Amino acid sequence: MNLSRLIGVLSCVIAGFPLLCGAFDPLTTTVVVGISATLGRTIYNYFLESCDPKWINLNTTGLAHDLETRLFGQHIASHLILRAVSGFMNNKNPKKPLVLSLHGWTGTGKNFVSELIAENIYREGMDSSFVHVFTSELHFPHASQIDTYKTQLQQWIRGNVSNCAQSLFIFDEMDKMHPGLIDSIKPYLDYYDKLDGVSYGKAIFIFLSNAGGEAIIQTALEFWNAGRKREEIQLKDLENSLSLSVFNNKNSGFWHTNLIDKHLVDFFVPFLPLEFSHVVQCAMAGMSARGLQPDLEVAKQVAGELVYFPKYERIYSSKGCKTIDSKLDYYT
Repeated sequence: MNLSRLIGVLSCVIAGFPLLCGAFDPLTTTVVVGISATLGRTIYNYFLESCDPKWINLNTTGLAHDLETRLFGQHIASHLILRAVSGFMNNKNPKKPLVLSLHGWTGTGKNFVSELIAENIYREGMDSSFVHVFTSELHFPHASQIDTYKTQLQQWIRGNVSNCAQSLFIFDEMDKMHPGLIDSIKPYLDYYDKLDGVSYGKAIFIFLSNAGGEAIIQTALEFWNAGRKREEIQLKDLENSLSLSVFNNKNSGFWHTNLIDKHLVDFFVPFLPLEFSHVVQCAMAGMSARGLQPDLEVAKQVAGELVYFPKYERIYSSKGCKTIDSKLDYYT
């Protein structure tokens, strides 16, 4: 085939003038239309997000670095998240979805960790069309409509996993979710090869909740009162009491849920309350994120304005690092 003729037909097809291509012989036109269709798919997949390794691929090194340098005071969560996510993503044939339940006081980093996971798996991060966030008060506000919510939730998950097996679902404010609602997705988290032709084994589910925070704080205080370092706290010191407190909390979306009863939650991840030094680190990181030179004195001043508890010891920030960003607006 003459190269100039090939280029000519290819140009007219891509330009959107297929009738003009009739000036060329049928064989040439057929070949070029096929080439342009293939080229079109390639361009489409290059510029528009698709469910393939070019767009979805765990950056283990990046996740490890982010957890080490951007998450403060959470040695248990950092270690557990890295091993759980990397182990799951490296498994070519997981038997069930990865289910993580993140618990702790407000402002300790639960939402932030979810974002780090998304950023290091999906090229588009939290903006990926395969990352789905549900907030209890926004998506499931009325207890009277719980049956409707159950149906919708099942449809949303089934549809999105059908579209991309490696979908990520984040459920925020689980402590505000209506009890019983989350049980509607139990089949999708269980050990099934396929359900109605759909496999859910490569999906990730992350639940975020303040429930269980009191049990975590109590354990942290016990270590502090005993003169032990917080870094000595291990998962085994928290996991059992955490799962029990969440399961028996009537104000939690996990109250008597089958997800816990049937051991479908792979890891209960505790987030420890943050101390003054951790809040200072948050403030320093916040300044860096704004392109400013971190100022330790300013960071200490910002951290010093927060409320700490217990009342007299003033060990832990009552809001973690939650209000640091807004306070930096004033100081910077």
